[in-house]
Amino acid sequence: MSIQILVADDDPHIRELVSLMLKREGYGVHEAEDGGHAANILEQENIHLAVIDVMMPVKNGWQLVEEIRGHYDIPVILLTAKGQAKDIETGFLAGTDDYMIKPFEPKELLFRIKALLRRYRMVSSEVIKLNNTTINRKSYEVIHGGEIETLPLKEFELLSQLASFPGQIFTREQLVELIWGADFNGDNRTVDVHIKRLRERFARNTDDFVITTVRGIGYKLEVQES
Repeated sequence: MSIQILVADDDPHIRELVSLMLKREGYGVHEAEDGGHAANILEQENIHLAVIDVMMPVKNGWQLVEEIRGHYDIPVILLTAKGQAKDIETGFLAGTDDYMIKPFEPKELLFRIKALLRRYRMVSSEVIKLNNTTINRKSYEVIHGGEIETLPLKEFELLSQLASFPGQIFTREQLVELIWGADFNGDNRTVDVHIKRLRERFARNTDDFVITTVRGIGYKLEVQES
């Protein structure tokens, strides 16, 4: 079964443009002319990703994104003519994964769709797969080479954070806030120490991924070609 994508926009020309492009790439497409119709499609079909316009009748894009976040675990891209910072902030607060301002390049939309689908396939609600390494966020276990390894809590949380967004750079400050909390009294070197431990723990046991230092900025996890 092909990947199914919902395209919700009250502009028929936008729907046609996006739908034709996606069908050429082999995706299944479900079109909705308003937010109410889009909600019905989500209930009836197994949708893998949604491309949603903000200004739609019946139910606007922000409302629809909030509804999706409450009931479905799929990536969402908002399309909108509203490019002001306040509107973009509203979109991300509603729960969108990405945001494109009209007019947009169809090829760029396609690249973003593919990137989000890769990320969501790699990261589920409880399990992250990095080639032959599995990170189980429910059991706090890492499985690689048939071996189960239990990490100290902060090491596990740090690895999970980086693995949830492969290729994304995190600053030390971001990682401190995400893992240790905004009220943490230590300094950023705590991150360096935990990264060093993770590297020592996995470098000799698996080549599924590497944690790379981005000089002067922070760290990112890169999945190796299998």
